[in-house]
Amino acid sequence: MKKGSPTLIILLALVLVFALSQLPLSRWSGGMVKDFSLFSDIMRVSATDSVSAETDSTDLSGIDPELIAVMKQQEEARAEEIKRVTDPVNAGDSILSQPIDTIIHPVRAPRQGELVIIEDYSPSQSGLVHLRHALSQGALARIAVVGDSYIEGDIFTQDLRNMLQETYGGSGVGYVSMHSDFPGFRRSVRQGGSGWKTFTANKKADRKYLDLAEQYAMPTGNATATYHGTEAFPTTRSWSRSRFLFVAPEDALISVKTASGDWEQRNITGADSVQCIEINGTTDDFAVRTSSTSLVGLGVWLDGERGVSLDCMSSRGFSGITLTRISQSLCRSMAATIDYNLIILEFGINAMSPKQTNYSVYSSRMVDVINHVRQCYPRADILVMGVGDRGEKRGGTVRSMSTAQAMISAQRDAARRAQCLFWDTREAMGGEGAVVEWSGAGLINKDYIHMTHKGGARLARALFEALQHDLK
Repeated sequence: MKKGSPTLIILLALVLVFALSQLPLSRWSGGMVKDFSLFSDIMRVSATDSVSAETDSTDLSGIDPELIAVMKQQEEARAEEIKRVTDPVNAGDSILSQPIDTIIHPVRAPRQGELVIIEDYSPSQSGLVHLRHALSQGALARIAVVGDSYIEGDIFTQDLRNMLQETYGGSGVGYVSMHSDFPGFRRSVRQGGSGWKTFTANKKADRKYLDLAEQYAMPTGNATATYHGTEAFPTTRSWSRSRFLFVAPEDALISVKTASGDWEQRNITGADSVQCIEINGTTDDFAVRTSSTSLVGLGVWLDGERGVSLDCMSSRGFSGITLTRISQSLCRSMAATIDYNLIILEFGINAMSPKQTNYSVYSSRMVDVINHVRQCYPRADILVMGVGDRGEKRGGTVRSMSTAQAMISAQRDAARRAQCLFWDTREAMGGEGAVVEWSGAGLINKDYIHMTHKGGARLARALFEALQHDLK
């Protein structure tokens, strides 16, 4: 191609658009610049072309494409059932099934003064029984917060972790992925490295390697992953146990940095099971190096030996429904080293739209998610966080999104039907109109969805106190 040729210009433009599409522009700019993805927008349009008239009348922009596909399947199945039942030949053979309705009338979140209490829908009202037991044993109690971009960059979770570790002990940030495209975005750990290809639940990942984080990474050649402590919080400066979990289908050579700062080489025998390299000793630095391209890196965990460890596992753009794809056998195998006493599911913003009020399909899928996660981690309490208050402009004025309460009702109903815990995040923020107050106080970005670090700290305090109420 000649310099300045139209083909070259188009290719360069596509590369630039793709690169910009991957940046969390909204988060970096405080909401002044919106995130966009040309390619996902094209996919979204394709996915919604044949959705029924009921769904077509709803603005589906911003909704997880995986959920749109599920909604489409549901509508097609219902159309086929209507056709079959109304056929004179089949008349009277069956009763047309209806979508399971979510709670129609909003349920007021229980309070004790200003405290929004965790709602317990477990059969025995046992609450945080697994977390309470782990804390009473004096060993390490592990919590996972699994969610979307609401907690991206460890916002909210970093402060919740700090409060729990200040109360019960513990150090380190817990789980960190093998690679991050935006390593400076997270304050609680300084991450670096290169040479990894990341696979996620919505991007042709091999399901047998999907765990709670919904991602894994494989070396593309010489790969390095580095982790350094930070001064952001007292307990993130250093930790005493560094662990790298992986699957090595073939023999592999892995080098890890020890607590003394030296590199130690490990010869790994190939196996289909989860393996772990553990380095003990107080350190503020850990690193992994390998060139074994068949190796599957599941992640690194930086912890103390006692107290609390809290993992932040965020997947931008996810609605939560892909958690039904995580491998039960893999999770059970990982649990021998990394098990959980409490799993908090924070989703919803990628399942909402300004006009949709019926979230029964999403609610039903989240019941499946909760039950599947429970099978993967049977020794964990499960807590569903309701969606936070979200703003929209009406007549030039920012107000709470009118459909937020419908989503919260659907999430509460999913927790009730799956018999787990539920916490009304929006009510803890202040309920209807909270987004206006939070925006004015610098607690939420100008996209009126994502919290600032200051807002994350405030919400973390509210959940910490709710957890403390149940743990006492």
